[in-house]
Amino acid sequence: LEEAAFQLQQIFRVDISIAFNILGIESMRAGHYRIAYTCFKLAADRGYSKAQFNVGLCYEHGRGTEKDLEKAAFYYYCAASSCHPMAQYRYARCLLCHSPENEWHRLQKAVAFLEQAAVAGLTEAQAYLGVFYMRGLQPKEKRGLKYLLLAAKNGDAQSRYHVGVCYEKGLGVQQNLAEAMRHYRQSAAAGNRSAQERLQ
Repeated sequence: LEEAAFQLQQIFRVDISIAFNILGIESMRAGHYRIAYTCFKLAADRGYSKAQFNVGLCYEHGRGTEKDLEKAAFYYYCAASSCHPMAQYRYARCLLCHSPENEWHRLQKAVAFLEQAAVAGLTEAQAYLGVFYMRGLQPKEKRGLKYLLLAAKNGDAQSRYHVGVCYEKGLGVQQNLAEAMRHYRQSAAAGNRSAQERLQ
């Protein structure tokens, strides 16, 4: 009986969190940012990862509350720890953009979250990792190309352009100008100006 009561409490808690999060989304769409933030915060404080992510967005952009990047990072981290791919991506970006470059531990943590989000299929994380591995102090070209190809397959025209550059210059793959042209054409067809210029 105690177990059943506990399960009912958990279900009620999750349902309330979902309801608050939905109210927050509707309030945000209507331009009622303060109400949206309050709803998201109520659900986030109950441990609901989607609401934690939304609170992070509110703090990052100053919607319904003051802009506070540290608080945004905290809420992204909470959601990221519950395997929320976009929160993993945004938290990693916070770590990479707002921390000293020589903090190896933070860099490793950021890359780990980016890789989790990329494996979960988040195109933004795949594209970011692809470029990150290509441009690092010790470039890992094959690994970078792997993520760029994943992002390109998910429709990211900029990543498709970068794949073309890899084939043109032989980065992480054997140089192949015909393959480079194919990727440039696909990227250019999606409106990427860099690819259009490269084709010329």
